[in-house]
Amino acid sequence: MSTATEVTELAGRVRTRLAERHPGESFGDLRTLPGGHSGLTYTIASRTARYVVKAVPPGQRPIGRNDVLRQARVLRLLTGSAVPVPGVAAVDEREPAWFAMEFADGEAIEPVLDEHRLDPGLCRTRMLAVADVLRDLHDTGADASEPPLDPASELERWSRTMRAVPIELRPGSEELLGALASRVPARIPPVLTHGDFRLANVLCRGERPVAVVDWEIWAVGDPRIDLTWFLLFADHTNFPRLGRTVPGLPGEEELLAAYLDGRPEPPALDWFRALARTKMAAIMGHNLRRHREGKHHDPDQERLPPTIAEMIRTARGIVAPMP
Repeated sequence: MSTATEVTELAGRVRTRLAERHPGESFGDLRTLPGGHSGLTYTIASRTARYVVKAVPPGQRPIGRNDVLRQARVLRLLTGSAVPVPGVAAVDEREPAWFAMEFADGEAIEPVLDEHRLDPGLCRTRMLAVADVLRDLHDTGADASEPPLDPASELERWSRTMRAVPIELRPGSEELLGALASRVPARIPPVLTHGDFRLANVLCRGERPVAVVDWEIWAVGDPRIDLTWFLLFADHTNFPRLGRTVPGLPGEEELLAAYLDGRPEPPALDWFRALARTKMAAIMGHNLRRHREGKHHDPDQERLPPTIAEMIRTARGIVAPMP
């Protein structure tokens, strides 16, 4: 956590840079933005403008989710593309590093998981529109400065996360990881991937997606990773005790068809469907472990065990019959 002095110092740096864009205007205090999961996330506003500021926590290294400059880089890379992203207003590489981006006004709601009162027809329209955004993202071209990740690297990453979870919280996971490791598919050309692409990370106004956010784990990698993760959120039954029915929501096949837009289905998609479920089980297991160890108190995490078990069970069912 930052001290009041550290926040005040950061606010001064931010105001100085933003004043260059808005001569004669004064900016208020930094206010913590609810829902930020990486680094420190604030909003700051003047009479006519509002920005989101992401900063490295003082004393921490700018790596992983705290590497806010890397997030600014991908946003700049996508500016002007078919993928809607907030514009980057300022970047400061001095420690602790930070950047400011335009505040995108919209709502990011995961229809099958979040509490909401959205019209089911609107949920359907948004999900199909966001499938188009994902295709546009994968069509933008890879960032040559990033080493590409292959399927084996992605499996290794989430295997480490899974194995950091107590074995009693992940029944059947070792058999699943072994099955996945024995069937790693061949690479296909890498693309720019978001890493957590779903409706909860796309701000929408009405039917229109206006900004893809939360780029903490973007990479150059396999498009099937993003695609099958997105498809996982089409079915509430994937999330026992957590999911909710949304009438008319497009299922996996309809979403896949919208994403492909007449292109052939990529090979070995079932392996990636199983990997997506493995990733979800590993993330949920990690969060539950942190709660039970007292590192992040959140009693809501106690609802996760049935979904963790279901993710592993269905992933094994997908990968086990594969030749």
